[in-house]
Amino acid sequence: MKEINAARPLRLGLIGFGQRGMGLLDQVLLPMTQQDIAITAVCDTYADRAQDAARKVEEFTHQAPLCTQDYHDVVRSSQVDAVAILSAWESHIPIAVDAMRAGKYVGMEVGGAYSIDQCWQLVRTSEETGVPCMLLENCCYGRREMMVLHMVRQGVLGEIVHCSGGYRHDLRQEVAYGQEIRHYRLRNYLARNCENYPTHELGPIAQILNINRGNRLLTLTSTASCAKGLHTYIAREKEGSPLLNQNFAQGDVVTTVLRCAQGQTITLTLDTTLPRFYSRGFHVQGTKGMYTEDTDSLFLDQVHNRYDFNWKEQWGNACQYEEQYEHPLWREYKQNPRGGHDGMDWLVWRDFIKSAAQGVQPPIDVYDAATWMSISVLSEQSILSGSAPVAIPDFTDGRWIERRPL
Repeated sequence: MKEINAARPLRLGLIGFGQRGMGLLDQVLLPMTQQDIAITAVCDTYADRAQDAARKVEEFTHQAPLCTQDYHDVVRSSQVDAVAILSAWESHIPIAVDAMRAGKYVGMEVGGAYSIDQCWQLVRTSEETGVPCMLLENCCYGRREMMVLHMVRQGVLGEIVHCSGGYRHDLRQEVAYGQEIRHYRLRNYLARNCENYPTHELGPIAQILNINRGNRLLTLTSTASCAKGLHTYIAREKEGSPLLNQNFAQGDVVTTVLRCAQGQTITLTLDTTLPRFYSRGFHVQGTKGMYTEDTDSLFLDQVHNRYDFNWKEQWGNACQYEEQYEHPLWREYKQNPRGGHDGMDWLVWRDFIKSAAQGVQPPIDVYDAATWMSISVLSEQSILSGSAPVAIPDFTDGRWIERRPL
């Protein structure tokens, strides 16, 4: 793909303005219009959302973008260089495929896929057109995730043996009021039972384990609990709601175990419909030590062994290692902090904009996107088969053996 004209900002078309899309517009994308991008098109299937986004862009930039309810208008526009897909999960891959066929560099927000064929379409379209696609997984840019990645690269934790992560977030209100707030999670929780949001937890782990770059995912098993949390919440908060007469397919807690070609194991946990605190449960364990997010602590062999049975005294000790092991990207970012989700949003979007402007492959590429998103489909299959093992496709067609780690 050719480099975008360096004489002007990257012309960006935005598709989808629910809660995530509007939040990004306010906190990240409009500030970027001051030097990095020009927002030339906005789209949402709901007219009011598209119009609200267009009004914000015009007020901030004094330039009115194309405003439409049909994403095809965006991907066909000669005034758009790159497309960012911020819409409902179901639409991500179909829009990405159409955008790449139209020659538009693609940035795609996170979510799971709905079929393995979809994932192959994503990969084949990028390969055939030569147009890159970046998965906008902001958690790969989290401060602790990047610090631990930096430590792993330097061998501080030794050889990595096991990792775990989760999307552990009380979403009962968002799902239960899905009709009122027009949120796609409701229809998904009614219809599917799977690890429906795998990339927040898997993305940083995949980078640590060099997945698709010298290592790959081989198989998974997935098990879902019963579904009780949403009915209990709705009975209390929405008395008389028609949802009380419907069965939610999505289990309250889904546990997925993956095995890698180099022998490491990964455990993913989806936990979104029971009362709980927020956590991504990021945990990395190697032959010389471990990091765990829930206590924000590092346990290093021959350093912390005496705290074995008194570990609460060391909770929060990861901050003591920031000066030595802070990732260089975060050292730079802290000089001028910006953006949402404690900086993760700004950093992932900065890499997307830079990659799109230069016409180069992004750090989280189409093979990563297909692999990580496929976990939703495969976990669904495993659950339906009584937690049977399921093979994970190699979307690189064997190139993982020679591709080098980032």
